[in-house]
Amino acid sequence: MPQTIALIDDDQNILTSVSMLLEAEGFEVRTYSDGEAGLQGILGKPPELAVLDIKMPRLNGLEVLERLRKTSTLPVIFLTSKDDDEDELTGLSLGADDYIRKPFSQTLLLARIRAVLRRREAAAASDPAMMVRGNLALDEKRHLCTWKGLPIDLTVTEFLILKALAQRPGHVKSRDQLLDAAYGESAFVDDRTIDSHIKRLRKKFKATDDDFSEIETLYGVGYRFSA
Repeated sequence: MPQTIALIDDDQNILTSVSMLLEAEGFEVRTYSDGEAGLQGILGKPPELAVLDIKMPRLNGLEVLERLRKTSTLPVIFLTSKDDDEDELTGLSLGADDYIRKPFSQTLLLARIRAVLRRREAAAASDPAMMVRGNLALDEKRHLCTWKGLPIDLTVTEFLILKALAQRPGHVKSRDQLLDAAYGESAFVDDRTIDSHIKRLRKKFKATDDDFSEIETLYGVGYRFSA
């Protein structure tokens, strides 16, 4: 599944040219021409990374980032004007991952996007308590789950079931295996209880991302997570 980039800029030429570049490199791109539309788009269908201009109508890039950071750790790269040091410092202090000055080389922007995505993946992989599978991140120490950088509120049982599925993406887990993971081998629980938990898990993820379909049912066999 291609990684999705949200591109937010009021310059239509930049939206068009950068979209063509990223799509040619295998990314899916969603474009927005003002900050308010971009923020709503990111929150409604979270991408893997956002590239946003600072000076935009309705909401500027700094305001978008400030609101976004209240609920999301989504990687963000700013596009800034030449010699705009103050905005760059403010953006970094608000939690931007990188910035690039206009006018910019598209090759440089592509390299920065890939570098930020790699850093996020490497940081998660270096923590043994953190499990990252594609857009999913599970922090066992803090009992935190995020999907595309946005938090998903899970019960302990839901967290354990999801962790069991995500440990080996693409491999099927039977209901009995998921029961053991969630309740322990000594518990006496109807295996159909797992179906109810899976239904609630899907509902919670779809509330954050309408396109979520990574928890798959194999009828008569069990469930699997497809990263």
